[in-house]
Amino acid sequence: MSTIDRRRQIVEAATKSFSLFGYKATTMDQVARIANVGKGTIYTFFANKEELFDDILQGVLLEMKRITEQQVAQDKSFFDNLYNALDGVLEFREEHELLIKLAQEVKEFGTPQAREAMQRVENVIIDYLGRQIIRAMEQGEISQVNPEVASFVMVKLYIALASDWSKQHEPLTKDQIKDYINLFLAEGIAVEGRGREKSYPLVQTVKDL
Repeated sequence: MSTIDRRRQIVEAATKSFSLFGYKATTMDQVARIANVGKGTIYTFFANKEELFDDILQGVLLEMKRITEQQVAQDKSFFDNLYNALDGVLEFREEHELLIKLAQEVKEFGTPQAREAMQRVENVIIDYLGRQIIRAMEQGEISQVNPEVASFVMVKLYIALASDWSKQHEPLTKDQIKDYINLFLAEGIAVEGRGREKSYPLVQTVKDL
């Protein structure tokens, strides 16, 4: 077996172990057994469990980036691309076995490595949206805003409507989620003619930065 194939075999075994047992309960001995290699073989490629886990997570993040990029169509509006991208990455996050286990581990044990991994997943989404927001501002599709703040709010709102809401209520349909996103972000909820300025604005205009 070639060096590349053996490394791939180890990564696949480790992915299976992390997905089944989580970060905390996975050991290098387990990975070696699943991969059917000696533990010393693993150390020829990875210095420790943290490095092995990071390699796997990097692959997951790259796959997420690929999914978001696939959802962007130049002939569609910013908000249409936003809905499609968030649909894609949220579905990926909720169906990927490793991310499911890590989210469960964060909830049950608060494992720092699992928490950091899930934060990195969210950061990938926020970073992607931030770049799309900048592009939309340049093309005059949306108002001038702080892209980092706006993308953070968009992600949190979308997750709240698509995932958190359904834990205690009847799940919203994708069309309902889009309607609320449009209401809160595209249109705003203030009645026309009334002042909208707050003491602590949700987003800053460029001139305020």
